[in-house]
Amino acid sequence: MNKNAIIISTALVSLLIISCKNETKTSTEKIAVETTYEPKEFILSKFESKIDSLIAQMTLEEKSGMLHGNSMFATGGVERLGIPELKMADGPLGVREEIARDNWGSAGWDNDFATYYPAGGGLSATWNTDLAYLFGNSVGEETRARGKDMLLSPAINIIRTPLGGRTYEYFSEDPFLNKKTAVPFIVGLQNNDVMACVKHFAVNNQETNRGTVDVIADERTLREIYLPAYEAAVTEANAHSLMGAYNKFRGDYLCENDYMLNKILRDEWGFKGVVVSDWAAVHSTVKTLQNGLDIEMGTPKPFNEFFLADKLIAAAKAGEISEEEINKHVKRILTVLFQVKAIDGKDRVEGSIATEEHYQDAYKIASESVVLLKNENNVLPLKLDGIKSIAVIGNNAMKKNALGGFGAGVKTKREITPLEGLKNRLPKSITINYAEGYLERYSKNENNKKTEVTLDGPVTVEELDEAKLQEAIEAAKKSDITIIFAGSNRDYETEASDRKDLSLPFGQKAFIEKILAVNPNTIVVMIAGAPFDIEDISKKTSALVWSWFNGSEGGNALTDVLLGNINPSGKLPWTMPKKLEDSPAHTTNSFPGDESVTYAEGILVGYRWFDTKNIEPLYPFGYGLSYTNFQFSDLKTDKDVYSNDDTIEVSFSIKNIGKMDGKEVAQLYVSNPNSKIERAAQELKGFKKVFVKKQTSENVTIQLPLKELAYYNVEKKQWMVEPGTYNLKIGKSSRDIVAETTINIK
Repeated sequence: MNKNAIIISTALVSLLIISCKNETKTSTEKIAVETTYEPKEFILSKFESKIDSLIAQMTLEEKSGMLHGNSMFATGGVERLGIPELKMADGPLGVREEIARDNWGSAGWDNDFATYYPAGGGLSATWNTDLAYLFGNSVGEETRARGKDMLLSPAINIIRTPLGGRTYEYFSEDPFLNKKTAVPFIVGLQNNDVMACVKHFAVNNQETNRGTVDVIADERTLREIYLPAYEAAVTEANAHSLMGAYNKFRGDYLCENDYMLNKILRDEWGFKGVVVSDWAAVHSTVKTLQNGLDIEMGTPKPFNEFFLADKLIAAAKAGEISEEEINKHVKRILTVLFQVKAIDGKDRVEGSIATEEHYQDAYKIASESVVLLKNENNVLPLKLDGIKSIAVIGNNAMKKNALGGFGAGVKTKREITPLEGLKNRLPKSITINYAEGYLERYSKNENNKKTEVTLDGPVTVEELDEAKLQEAIEAAKKSDITIIFAGSNRDYETEASDRKDLSLPFGQKAFIEKILAVNPNTIVVMIAGAPFDIEDISKKTSALVWSWFNGSEGGNALTDVLLGNINPSGKLPWTMPKKLEDSPAHTTNSFPGDESVTYAEGILVGYRWFDTKNIEPLYPFGYGLSYTNFQFSDLKTDKDVYSNDDTIEVSFSIKNIGKMDGKEVAQLYVSNPNSKIERAAQELKGFKKVFVKKQTSENVTIQLPLKELAYYNVEKKQWMVEPGTYNLKIGKSSRDIVAETTINIK
């Protein structure tokens, strides 16, 4: 545990879980300081002698069997010694359905239905660390109910390009928001006697050429942007496992990268868990083990043909690798199995799955994730007096996203679509006129097989279906209000391909403009996981809402926001550019690369680039409106001058001057305008989500450890805080700063 962290007792953690599940109003006391979470400590010393005894009794073949998959999602055990398989499950949206032992087909179980949770973008858009803990704890219970030891989650790679096929799955473009979301998620998950497998370590920021591309990033960029969330996962959350990425870093594959896996992960950070390969990401035998990987997983070929199977046994017998080296990795695996009570475990969490309580957990996350982008003339929330009919238009009104695409999904009994949510919530007196409007269609092409990783992604048919279009126009004409549900889906945003551009697929831009032309009283709701080109749509519509692939209760949560049962409080966890060329990886022409990709933008990722280069985004990082208005005042710090290991206390007041209770995200940005080194114009260094009743105020304090102001000094190989004057800014987004103050650091 970090010595500066505030350690919460087990009882208090339980209270936090209860408060999240009941979601009562946030008190001033609760928002006074940032909540931190106490992870389970590693217990190696308690079982070390037994582990050593087990290893001494094992054959070379049995040891090798523990180092690689012996089924699609499990490693080998040693039954005669009471060592079970290490059983894994995907993934970030919830516990994946059971897969056959030797292929990707379904196992055909009838008891592997699970809760579909909001994707990573939805969770991070809540800017609520208590909900991150709730998510982790809830999905941890489901993982244990399925008898698994490890969940391949969370996915915390930095969003470097808006085109990323897995942007929907990741948390943020910002390293601070990334780690503050990841840590409570991991702690909550692991409190259920299950391992988090944090992925994909590291600098795995594109799907294009992901299996071969060599990432070249300077050391400051690596340390300040791409590693902070992983370091926090290890040093603050005690993550039990990490997943090695597909790509190379500075010439070596990341599953055999000595610098990343040994020198940084274990030697610097003190990682005690296991490193698991991404599936089929291993390329060698001796080098892979010696450079830090512990478990090789893969796609279906005979499991004995894996690099750490028969080839390892042969290498050991030929003297190419010592049995002592092999023992080291077996010991790590046994340690984590003891850690989660898979061996000699008493009182191991049994868990529960697909319960009403878990569906409500998904609802709470989804309800705080929805982002209100535009609301001219207070069109929202919907005013139903005198309304007799509502046109609900768009394929996304009925599209289900629990399954789909190349990556892991969830087999669930409940996925409420937006149309179903409206039917659940609207008075029976209101007629819903539904029209699909546009068709989700793909051209036939080789990439539909999803066997190659390509920048183009699925090729879509952009021509509108005339009959579907006319049906939608007629529905809009005859309805009092029109709601268009557009955007993307998990077949279009998918692992294994990056998008070719920011265009909305399936001809939606033209379609939306045609509907707006016949009914100006139209609300547009985008459902997607990554930025799209919606500037023209934003200009033409009065109300624009952004939602996500938002879980089992997504439709109910979204409807409650539209109706005003929930006041929107989501904030964008990434920057939405006006055009692709404005984004740093594209401005610098450093995406996707070919054999290698150089991160030419350096530390200026996301809003850091836009703010430093004075480029106006369409919607900035941290942006999101409310149905009420908040005023900030009385910004001050507890001291004027700080030094050493001080913690800066930043306090201020938030007043709700509107007519509706609501939550606001106070964002703390820091800048050092007189720095002698390159720095971004400002960096997020604190945030707090605050519930404020209408016409009342809340006093808020954000704790800012001085070490958060450090930069990585490459020459001295250490973090350093420059002395001087710093500006502290409180804002509602990175571009809406409402108050500033200064401090001095000795």
